[in-house]
Amino acid sequence: MRSFLSILVVFGIFLTACSKDFLETAPFGQPTSDQFWRNADDAVAAANALYEPLDDEDYFGHNEQTFDICSDDFWRAGDHGEDQAIEEFTFDASNDQLSFSYTRKYEIINRANAILLNVPNIDMDAALKSRILGEAHFMRAFAMWTQHVVYGALPIITETDYRDNNFNKPKPTVDEFRAFMEADWKEAARVLPATYDAANIGRPTSGAANGFLAKLYVHWEKFADAITAGQKVISGPYPLAANFSDNFTIATENNPEMLFAVQSLEGWNVCEYEIYTTPRPWGGWDFHEPIQDLVDEFEPNDPRLNATVFKLGDIVDLGGSDGPTEYVAGLSQTNYHFRKFASWRPSGGLDENQNVPLLRAADVYLLVAEAKIRSNQNGDTEINAVRARAGLAAKSNCKMSDLIHERRVELAGEIQRHIDLMRWDKAGIIDLVAHYAKDRGQFKPARTFQRPKHYFFAIPQAQIDLSNGVLTQNSGY
Repeated sequence: MRSFLSILVVFGIFLTACSKDFLETAPFGQPTSDQFWRNADDAVAAANALYEPLDDEDYFGHNEQTFDICSDDFWRAGDHGEDQAIEEFTFDASNDQLSFSYTRKYEIINRANAILLNVPNIDMDAALKSRILGEAHFMRAFAMWTQHVVYGALPIITETDYRDNNFNKPKPTVDEFRAFMEADWKEAARVLPATYDAANIGRPTSGAANGFLAKLYVHWEKFADAITAGQKVISGPYPLAANFSDNFTIATENNPEMLFAVQSLEGWNVCEYEIYTTPRPWGGWDFHEPIQDLVDEFEPNDPRLNATVFKLGDIVDLGGSDGPTEYVAGLSQTNYHFRKFASWRPSGGLDENQNVPLLRAADVYLLVAEAKIRSNQNGDTEINAVRARAGLAAKSNCKMSDLIHERRVELAGEIQRHIDLMRWDKAGIIDLVAHYAKDRGQFKPARTFQRPKHYFFAIPQAQIDLSNGVLTQNSGY
């Protein structure tokens, strides 16, 4: 699926949310059967177009990761004032960072709605039709999930709303929002294939849908459901990669552990995140520098540290005339950069075939372990599977402190830390106010986290204004 062969065919048809503001849209639910939705090729093209927004700089090309800069893993670096406000919890509803990915998420939702409206009426192979409808359900829920972890709940736009141009809706409760995602992912898990051939690698599988269901259920504290969904991944054709670093090496990045990722193909569909996280002299823009507190979390001899960050003294092959080059002081203010998201061509220059991971089976193993521990069961098997891959000794009678450690070192930089910490604070497992009030040095001084205000970010004020009061702001803003 990395080729995205038909995206441009449908791109003009699906500009459902590319306008400056989500509510400033033309009526896109009108029939288009004379120009589109004619055959299986159109249906496949529409499915391919679901993934195009993911690589955008205003989505996973940069913006989405900035919602994790308020964690204790990395410093924002860069030169964006709106990022500093996010990191320091001083943002308000006018912060530009809150708006950048807002319409991209609704764009995916509306592309999915268009598929769910029109593809059932196309005369085509039944199995292919089922897969495409499953992709639409999966991607609608995925876009909503990325809304949920930022804003809590936003207006749910269904295929009927899309058809009727009914976009100005009040937001539902958080539970209603979660229930809608649950239904979509359940349907996706029911109809999507477990695996794909080489030509379609990168499309979501039933395993990806069950993995996200497990994540949703853990956040919802439906632990039995989380274990059931997660075990379908663990027992399925999604083994952990032989080496942790295989997930971040271009030749092996689409291994079975990688349940879902932003697919990059140089010269066709490129995600810019590797540019943001790479030293400037090495072709990057020097954002999101890991801090010492994260590095200190790794156990001695944990190979995941070397695969996660560049450290002083590391030798990195930059290709071309630069060749093997030492990582030295001055490349970063914290003396670290993320290694996970950067590769170089043999001829020199950043290799733009670097994917951005969005869900790995290792994440699901640890979600199942958490669900077991929090429901008074034993999560050792799942935690130790992840540790064994890293060559670390097994633990017994694991507690939440062991789970918290394992998630931090396994998933560092993968947009999980802040939402994990908030989940554990809501459950009374940690005190996030005290955690973020700790001074971690120059790059993470003490910050003020306000509970419950900062459990969700502010909805962009421009969207509140456009709705004429139909859309209400999150509490505290």
